[in-house]
Amino acid sequence: MDAVSVLLVDDEQGFLEAMHKRLVRRGLLVRMAGSGAMALEMLDEHESDVVSLDQKMPEMDGLQTLIAIKARHPRVKVIMLTGHATVDSAVSGMALGAFEYLVKPCDLETLLAQIHASVGRREAGGGLA
Repeated sequence: MDAVSVLLVDDEQGFLEAMHKRLVRRGLLVRMAGSGAMALEMLDEHESDVVSLDQKMPEMDGLQTLIAIKARHPRVKVIMLTGHATVDSAVSGMALGAFEYLVKPCDLETLLAQIHASVGRREAGGGLA
């Protein structure tokens, strides 16, 4: 099986760089985007298996980005990350198509487990888009 490709989307550069290093060490193919608009451009150029998406970002927030991702790339799995979790925001994210909703700071093992679970679930579903 090919390595899992992940797009990390967060406006905090330090977080992006730290997670990038940690996930690459675990054998994942990782790209980074500093905004929702940049993430959409990157997905249009080369779709990722999974997107790790920060909810609170300037200009285009995580929920707006999630809606756009699901409209343009419905097979991409999205894991929402936020430091400002509420039940309402989690319900909204899941209703809009998020695979999972995690609170930052997120344990690396938890994020990895969700990345692998999302890809496994997609592959188990089979079929073409």
